[in-house]
This record gives sequence, structure tokens and C-alpha cells, in this order.
Amino acid sequence: MQPTALGILLCVHNFIPNRTYIPQRHFDHLIVRPSDHLIDSMSTDTKTKALQGGEFLIRESDPKDIFIPEAFNEEQGMIAQTAVDFLAAEVWPNLDRIDSMEEGLMPKLLEKAGELGLLGISIPEEYGGFGKDFVTGMLVTEKTGAGHSYSVAMAAHTGIGTLPTLYYGNDAQKQKYIPKLATGEWKACYCLTEPGSGSDANSGKTKAVLTPDGKHYVINGQKMWITNGGFADVFTVFAKIDDDENLSAFIVEKGFGGITLNPEEKKMGIKGSSTRQVFFNDCRVPVENLLSERQNGFKIAVNILNIGRIKLAGAALGGAKAVVDQSVKYANERIQFGKPISAFGAIRQKLADQATYCYVVESATYRCSQDMERAIEALKAEGADHAKALLKGVEQYAAEAAILKVAGSECLDYVCDEGVQIYGGMGYSAESPVERAYRDSRINRIFEGTNEINRMLTVDMLLKRAMKGQLDLLGPAQAVAAELMGIPDMPEPDDSLLADEKRMVANFKKAVLMVAGGAAQKLGLELAKHQETLMHIADMVIDTYLAESTLLRTLKLAEMKGAANVQEQIAMCQLYIHDAADRIHKWAKEAVNSFADGDEQRAMLMGAKRFSKNTSLNTAELRKAVAKKMIAEGRYCY
Repeated sequence: MQPTALGILLCVHNFIPNRTYIPQRHFDHLIVRPSDHLIDSMSTDTKTKALQGGEFLIRESDPKDIFIPEAFNEEQGMIAQTAVDFLAAEVWPNLDRIDSMEEGLMPKLLEKAGELGLLGISIPEEYGGFGKDFVTGMLVTEKTGAGHSYSVAMAAHTGIGTLPTLYYGNDAQKQKYIPKLATGEWKACYCLTEPGSGSDANSGKTKAVLTPDGKHYVINGQKMWITNGGFADVFTVFAKIDDDENLSAFIVEKGFGGITLNPEEKKMGIKGSSTRQVFFNDCRVPVENLLSERQNGFKIAVNILNIGRIKLAGAALGGAKAVVDQSVKYANERIQFGKPISAFGAIRQKLADQATYCYVVESATYRCSQDMERAIEALKAEGADHAKALLKGVEQYAAEAAILKVAGSECLDYVCDEGVQIYGGMGYSAESPVERAYRDSRINRIFEGTNEINRMLTVDMLLKRAMKGQLDLLGPAQAVAAELMGIPDMPEPDDSLLADEKRMVANFKKAVLMVAGGAAQKLGLELAKHQETLMHIADMVIDTYLAESTLLRTLKLAEMKGAANVQEQIAMCQLYIHDAADRIHKWAKEAVNSFADGDEQRAMLMGAKRFSKNTSLNTAELRKAVAKKMIAEGRYCY
């Protein structure tokens, strides 16, 4: 059987078992539901409409259509500087006090951030916020992401703590709670996970029973891994009313009574983040504090946490950049053999690779953020209110958000690990800043759903969009299959900027379609059981999205500033894409070998080699150039 992509849409219903999953994690939760219906019609108008979620795999993007960080305006720059100054003045000098969980310190820091407006950047002005767009909110998330445990507390408060009420509350609920949350007068947390229900949150035992007079719900149950639980004033609590099949959500004030807390959890990292078990013992909640509709808790969690994944990428990026700064500074100061260690090639390579990873993740994060913002504005123009527009706009790019969650958390882990290595023995000492960063970074690959879950969800969500007729994977996949059986075309000579990299990114997409289509055709409904194969496909998708985002940013930057003035960015783009080619070849081979044999296997392996071919590149010189500029400026400067 020759490899085709006709089977690429066969298995989406069973791709993830037919249940709602909330992978257990500290602090936040990720939910995904399989599609309910197969929509036969496939979208074919890919030339005239704006790039939709997942279409990066089947369409070319124009550099002019993406947002790049170099395009932030003056107001956004001032907001970002406010966040940086706040960390410098209030957080970094007090990291030891924060990690020792000094009584009252974290709530006080949140109140100070609220006074500066940092907790209400994206909250509408009518509720006491600044009403800024999604991209500006992401910028603040990035800048505050370097705040270690403080960043976790702030993210939990402004994200899962505040957003359920902001987006699902009625007007009375929003008027009562959001202004106080925006200023930090009240602090918020989110109560979903229970000891016996992590991934399968719908099996939670917490119950809500309506009182005979119909005025209160009485909640009884136990929640765990609750960030900000030790000092929160407002709890978003998920519980089943009576014998309902699905959870409902409630806004619960600490002052309602019936709430007790276990001692703070002892954790590997983010030690200053309050993490507690919360017990509800006959907690009486007014009926008007039911959030949204009865049994709507799953929907709330699904949509709120689509936002959480991309926000985690932004926060991880901010943390990673701070570690690069520390790595460069130490490399310039540490003298060995009569000169700073930044003069040695091995250290320069590490610095360059740290910077390249940050540049790549930043490129993809702000590309996706702007895509989400465009979708939000389009929905508003069609008459949707702000909350519904934001939720649906973000949901459209759920696959990209999952990609970025993986990329951002793994970038931070890589940068921190190399930071410790650059510091050497000092990096293992608690006296160094990178020791704390190394411990604090590790949780990011677990929460918002483990990276393994997010990898599988990436492929699942792309296939579901195809099943709904929102993404035409079938036509492009068939075209790749036909190309694979033909004689390879000789590329036309092209001396334009990054021409080789443009060709390579286009071929990465073909490799993804070839492998995913072949796996779906061969394995059918059994594909869900082949998690190793799914992971390889997901890694190919992730590298493809990151590579294209970096290429587009670099081309746009070269157009803005002139190629001669962005040589280091061009070098980072080349480094990442050429390294990605080798990785994609490896993953494609391993995936193909896991499901194909005979002539089919040989043909697809030839395709994997063809679609991941790269050109010769002096990577040592490129890394030297990237590192040299940072060493001269003493910081991450891209």
C-alpha cells in the first residue's frame, strides 16, 4: 500500500477516550472534549480568508501579517517597564522572604501590584481595569514571569482566580467581585482538583445541596493543590449539585464560613507560592453565587484554561530571559585561565543556544497572541460581547496554545539547566540566582496539563478542527502523497533572504502531513493506543510552528530594519530551522517505523529524508555571532 493521507480524518472520535480530561496538576487544570459530530463539508477557501487555527500546516503566511515584539508601541513599552520596575523593587530583593512564606508578604505584594494596575490590565474599564488587548496582557505576563513564586501567585489570581467570574458571571456578580479583584483588595483562587479526581475531575466528590428554603447551597468536600489557598478571599469552587452528572461552579467568599485549610504543602520549587488543601464543611453559599448555569462547570474550565496554556508560555519566556541575563553576566565576570569564561567557545555556544530558544518561543508566542486578538476583534464586530468574543477567539487557536505551553516550559527548563552549567559549582549553590530558577522551572512541564498530554492534545485538536470542517487537512495531505510518488522537483535558484529556510519550513509541513496521514490510514481507530507515534507527530508539529514563526518574524524584522542590522536574528533563525530539520527527520523515521513496513515504509522513509533535507551551515560561526553581541551588551539583547 502506498502512503496516502486519506485516513487522516478517520480516528478523531477515539483519538482521546470519550470523556472529559483534566490532567492532574498543581494550580491549574486543562480540559478537552472530543467533537460530538462529524461535519462533512471541508473548508477549501484558503486563499482569501485570514489564517485560522491550525492552518499554519497548510497555508503560507506573509511576514507582514504577523505581530512581532519589536512592534510594541510606546504605551505598551511603558506598561512593560512598570512590570519590570515592580519586580526589581518589590520582588527580587525579597525572594528569600517570599520563599520562607513570611506571613502576609505575598498578599501585600499582590495589593501593591493592584495599586499599579498590573492585576487589571485586561479587565474592562467598567470593572476597574485598563481594558487592554490580549497582546498587551501577554506582554505583562511575560515581564512578570521572571518573578519566581510571586509570578505563580499573580497568575493564579489574574487567571483562574478572576476570569471565571469575569467571563461567566452575571452583571451583579461582576460588579461585586471584579473591581476588588482588579485592585488586589480581594485575592482569588480556584478549587477543582480533589485527592481522588485529578485527570478525571468529573468524578469529584464535592457536593452542593440546596437548602429547603431555596436560599443557599450547602457545600461539603475537599480540594487539593489550591494555589493562593492560604490567603484567598474568593474561591471558585466546583461541585456537583445533588446527583448531577456534571460539575457546577460557585463563587465562594471566605467569610461565608465552613472553610478550613491544611498546612502549606512542601514543594520542590516555587516554595513561596501558597499551596493548600481546602475543606468545605457545611459551607453555605447564597444561590445568587451559582456561577453561570447549573452543570456548566466543565465549559467554564475548558474555555478559561485555553487562555492559561498560552499565558504559561509567556510567563516561562520572561523567566527564561532573566536566566539568560544572569548567565551572560556571570560568564563575563567569572575569570578562568586569565580571561572571562565568556571568551571560551563552549560557553559561547551555550549562551547562543539559550538566546536562540528564547527568540524562537517569543516569535511564536506573540504571533499566536495577535492571531487570537484578531479573532476576538472579528467576533466583536459580528456582535459578540467582550467575554464571549475572547473565549471563542482563544478557543480557535487551542492547538497553538498547547504547542506554546510545551515550547515555553521546555525552553525555560533548558535555559535554566544551561544556566546552572555556566555557573558551574556556584550554580549548585543556593547563593546563586540560577539555583532557585532551576527548581522553580520544573513545575511548568506539569501544570496546565503535562507536556505529554499537551503533545497529544495538539494533534487531537488539529484533527477535530478538520472533522468540523474548520481545517482542510485532507486536500493538502493528498497532494503530499501524490508528490511523494513523483520525481522530486529541482528548486529554482533563489538568492532571497533565508530562501533555504523558507523551502525547509514548507517541507516540514509536508513531512507532518505525510506521517500523520500514513499513521491514521494504517492504524485507524487504534491510533489512540499508539501514544509513542502521536508524540513523534506532535513534536514535528511543534517544531514546524516554531520554525515558521521564527522565519516570519526574522523576515519582517529584516524588512523593518534592513538585513545588515539584524544579522544575529538571521543567525538564530538559521540555527533553529536547520537543527529542527534533523529533529524532524528523526521523529518522522521513528514514527514511520512504528506503524509501516515493506514498500510503504521504504517510500515514507524516503519522503522523511526528502522533506527534512537541509543545507550545509557553519553553526559554530553563527553561534559565535549571537553570543558576541550579548557578551558585549552584558544581557539578553534580542
